[in-house]
Amino acid sequence: MSPRKNRRAASGRPSKGGGGSWAQRTEEGPDGEWIVRAIAGAAATKAYRCPGCDQEIPPGVAHVVAWRADDGGGDDRRHWHRPCWQARARRAPRVMRSRNAPRY
Repeated sequence: MSPRKNRRAASGRPSKGGGGSWAQRTEEGPDGEWIVRAIAGAAATKAYRCPGCDQEIPPGVAHVVAWRADDGGGDDRRHWHRPCWQARARRAPRVMRSRNAPRY
């Protein structure tokens, strides 16, 4: 017998005894359609690295989790600070440059 996976209810609300609280919605943006889940600070129990600012989101800090709508299982989800998620369309990708590299 294989171990049972804990799954959340499809309605966007935690299942009974699920522990954390979150709300899920679909967002349309210039970079496609995304499933976005708001995570409450009390439910944030691990540290994550925000792809928008490359800074750590410490445990206990409210944030959002987002993944492309066409990624059915959400296997490629990313944890973002809320302002970083909202500003993602206005930012250029972070490129690490050497000190004397040209900035073009």
